[in-house]
Amino acid sequence: MAKKTEGTKKLTPAERAKAAAAAHKTIARNRRATHDYFIEDRYEAGLALTGTEVKALRMGRASLTEAWIEIDRNGEAWLQGAHIPEYLQGTWNNHSPRRKRKLLLHRSELDKLAQRVQAKGYTIVPLELYFTGGRVKLELALARGKQDWDKRQALREAQDKRDAARAMASANRRRG
Repeated sequence: MAKKTEGTKKLTPAERAKAAAAAHKTIARNRRATHDYFIEDRYEAGLALTGTEVKALRMGRASLTEAWIEIDRNGEAWLQGAHIPEYLQGTWNNHSPRRKRKLLLHRSELDKLAQRVQAKGYTIVPLELYFTGGRVKLELALARGKQDWDKRQALREAQDKRDAARAMASANRRRG
């Protein structure tokens, strides 16, 4: 009779649910940020949300395209311009879709970001909104704006990489 190993252990429903909750589930991504900015440092922040906002996010509905992050004079970071639509089953207690939302960061991170944003050309941009471990997190970045010629150069480099990969794949097919 063969002995069962530990690696083939079947997960219980509770363990499966816990693993699914810990998984990284993307809600919204700001793809334009990497086109418009040089990304220097990345941070993960929590968000202070209302119940209807979390329920709307669980439905996978949000937009970061026009969002930005501002640090006020009290040293608190706020996500502004992000669109989380109203929850469809919400009542009079529903949230407003474009309200500003507080970011939850460590004081040292806030101080570092505030100091760097004072430098000319730096800003803080939201990159991705996601669930991890049942909590909503925002990936944000300290970024420096690109000039138009930087954007054209980045597009040209990406096109060159695609062309090179295509040529390599073609050569490998001919050889094999």
